Amino acid sequence: MKLGRFFWKVAFWLLVALTVVMSLVPGEQVPQTLVFWDKAQHALGFAALAVFGLLAYPMAVPRVLVGLLLLGVAIECAQAMTTWRQGDWMDGLADATGIALGTGAMAVWARIRGRTLLAGNSGT
Repeated sequence: MKLGRFFWKVAFWLLVALTVVMSLVPGEQVPQTLVFWDKAQHALGFAALAVFGLLAYPMAVPRVLVGLLLLGVAIECAQAMTTWRQGDWMDGLADATGIALGTGAMAVWARIRGRTLLAGNSGT
């Protein structure tokens, strides 16, 4: 495995873990520097997850994207089961928006480099 791909896989899974933990801890335990408009937090977080996921697994684009959508739904369901968080379908929509933005950014980057995203970043 290439060192670069290994780096992106480790970074992706660390970001997944951080996202899950920060989504499920009580709100007062989240550092205040990370607290701003809730929907923007979801969109930015899942945009970053999409970018890191696509860099880590360029040959598995559909699986990465579906997996991230399912992660967003799972987080909202888990939040609904706590007494300190609440699940919200609008957060899931913000997650999906972030995934779309991250994927769009990666598609533009791939096109600039003369490649296509769905071809696993191999040549066109």
